[in-house]
Amino acid sequence: MCSALTALVLLAHSLVPNWLGNAGSLLETFLPWTGLLVLPLLVAALVRRSALALVSLLLPALAWGGSFGGRLFDRTGPGGDLTIVSHNVNDENPDPAGTARALAASGAQVIALEELKKPEIPKYEDALAARYPHHSVQGTVGVWSTFPLDDTRPVEIMPWTRALRTTVDTPRGPVAVFVAHLPSVRVRLDAGFTANGRDEAIGRLANAVAAERSPRTVLVGDFNGTADDRALEPITTRMRSAQEQAGDGFGFSWPAGLPMARIDQVFVAGVRPTASWTLPATGSDHLPVAASLAL
Repeated sequence: MCSALTALVLLAHSLVPNWLGNAGSLLETFLPWTGLLVLPLLVAALVRRSALALVSLLLPALAWGGSFGGRLFDRTGPGGDLTIVSHNVNDENPDPAGTARALAASGAQVIALEELKKPEIPKYEDALAARYPHHSVQGTVGVWSTFPLDDTRPVEIMPWTRALRTTVDTPRGPVAVFVAHLPSVRVRLDAGFTANGRDEAIGRLANAVAAERSPRTVLVGDFNGTADDRALEPITTRMRSAQEQAGDGFGFSWPAGLPMARIDQVFVAGVRPTASWTLPATGSDHLPVAASLAL
């Protein structure tokens, strides 16, 4: 029975209702980890010496493999015309300049930063100026580029600016780039998964992306949600996750010390991701994420 329930959760997680404390979104945030439920079931089957219980474990194992098995393999490919890095740098980062230098060492042509603290912005600007002469900061998000930027403007997803849109003029033509930092979420006993503010911001961001006229669009940032979370469907129905298309493993990005969820994303439309990966930890509580894109 427990094996069947575990398999059912994996296969029918979209049926878990969100009206009760956003329980469905909370489950989907950590959905790949539900496979660990097989371990205590395996121990129980071995203790009981039950052949039937052991065979029943095939149900959740096959369900997990069908849902996530492909992510265990290296899906990266050769090529790529544009490399972009996105990083929530943490407004309490003790070493902004060191973080900026580490990101620049990745060789990316575009660096997007979220959770910029106003007094610390000059430190990022100084550390990135030599390699990235083109940049713009809008509120708490910013973009630095080796290529010229055009039509840069804030995107209204909240009362204060936490998203922007710009055009990166690459040698292979323009690419629209959105950078966003969605509201934080919490798990509270009295309210469940407090994601309503984030979900409202997702709707506004999705509308801005839908209105974009560029045939090549990239959306990066800290979404405080995974691509499996139904709340991101306004985005994921229009754009592809670079990690799911061209990653190596799950690419968990948070928390940096023991990554358990991929809440930092690179979504694309009209371009082909050739590789997606995480960078080493900086002074932030998030890992930087990167993707190489064929234009």
